[in-house]
Amino acid sequence: MTALEGIAYGFSVALQPAVLIYCLLGVTLGTFIGVLPGIGAMAAISLLLPITYYISPEAALIMLAGVYYGAQYGGAVASILLRLPGTPQSAVTTLDGYPLAQQGRAGVALFVSMVSSFTGSVLGIVVLVVLAGWLSRAATAFGAADYAAMMILGLVAASTIGSDRPLKSFAMVVLGLILGCVGTDVNSGAQRFTFGQTELLDGINLVALAMGLFGVAEVVGNIRDAERTGVPQKVSFRQMMPSRDDLRRMPLPVLRGTTLGSFFGALPGTGSTLSSFLSYAMEQRVSRSPERFGKGAVEGVAGPEAANNAAAITAFVPTLTLGIPGDPIMALMLGALVIHGIQPGPLMLEARPEMFWGLVVSFGIGNFLLLILNLPLIGIWVSMLRIPFRYLYPAILIFVCLGVYSVRESGFDIAVVAIVGISGYLMALAKFSPALLLLGFVLGPLIETNLRRALLISRGDPMVFLERPIACGFVIATAALIVLTIWQGWRRRAAG
Repeated sequence: MTALEGIAYGFSVALQPAVLIYCLLGVTLGTFIGVLPGIGAMAAISLLLPITYYISPEAALIMLAGVYYGAQYGGAVASILLRLPGTPQSAVTTLDGYPLAQQGRAGVALFVSMVSSFTGSVLGIVVLVVLAGWLSRAATAFGAADYAAMMILGLVAASTIGSDRPLKSFAMVVLGLILGCVGTDVNSGAQRFTFGQTELLDGINLVALAMGLFGVAEVVGNIRDAERTGVPQKVSFRQMMPSRDDLRRMPLPVLRGTTLGSFFGALPGTGSTLSSFLSYAMEQRVSRSPERFGKGAVEGVAGPEAANNAAAITAFVPTLTLGIPGDPIMALMLGALVIHGIQPGPLMLEARPEMFWGLVVSFGIGNFLLLILNLPLIGIWVSMLRIPFRYLYPAILIFVCLGVYSVRESGFDIAVVAIVGISGYLMALAKFSPALLLLGFVLGPLIETNLRRALLISRGDPMVFLERPIACGFVIATAALIVLTIWQGWRRRAAG
């Protein structure tokens, strides 16, 4: 199937009324969650995971993806109006978006962020289509040893790149791997870390773990922030119209941001947050008047917003074509697919074309819906910022309990949510990243399966990881990352 044939097929899937409704629901919820500081796409996707049991896999993935990239749009609203990033990816938007709002140009900043987000997403879709086909063909040459080595590289990259506490990040990955081992060994039938609890024979429920880490922990973590202040009363459509000078300053930062975001989004372990900060740094470096940055430069909004939205789209490249989630949100997406018995990988384009091409086309439809919804309805999103936390958080906790219980009708899972939620809150206080725990939890069983398979084929010889060129390349890259991280830590310590 060529790309054009695939896109035509994707339209036939994505335009089905039920799928279209879930796409609209996903992007609307994503924007809503992104607007509200402190919740984030991870918590929202975790809350929606139980619903995916009752709908088709295509609709489920399209809805969850809509929440993800919809949150990128919404996150900019709170960043610009309140200087409170709705999502980590939009944190850098506060640097110039908020000063623009202080100058009475909040509408222009919102317009720039939304148009840049849309453009970055559309160009990211093009990159996704091109890269996915190429990677799928290349990945058919991968063996079990290559997959195991690649996943280990992804985990090491996630815990070292962009992290100022690599040891803590690595500890969370290891804890996630251990939790992923809980349950019955599929080869020997032995029970591992079940402590006699029959509810753990099938392992820890992914939905309960995700909801505890990102639903309950987020609520507990933000409950002390009583209420928000300083929410603007109104942003009219007329106030969003940019000047000619604003329009002239947008195209090149958007293109540069999209290029950076597309590249880093497709790399496991980097993610959209890193790409948005790199885009901001690049714009400041190439600008003829860098002194404007931090004081309301349009380029400081356009570049990062294009970058994080392009990265959000291309993050699906390794997830769908290799079965390797590039970041914790992609790990949740992978978990949703596994729940439906679908294993993403190089054969997915051939085996499940409706899933892949339907998702690709839904990206375009969802981003178009976001653009036409957000520009005229910005006043509604601004009013969402006035919802008191004392009403919002109890409702979230009720939805968490109902959602977890509905999956297996198990009170044990609700207890798991409570324990994991409190643990997740304490982890966040101690500067440990719960997101990396989830990444290790999802990838752990996949690594174990491929590691065992590789060692069985090689009759227990670990040199198989160095004899195969692809696996050897990943092993060298992993070793280089570890050495680089140790060297950077040594330099920081030497500098005092």
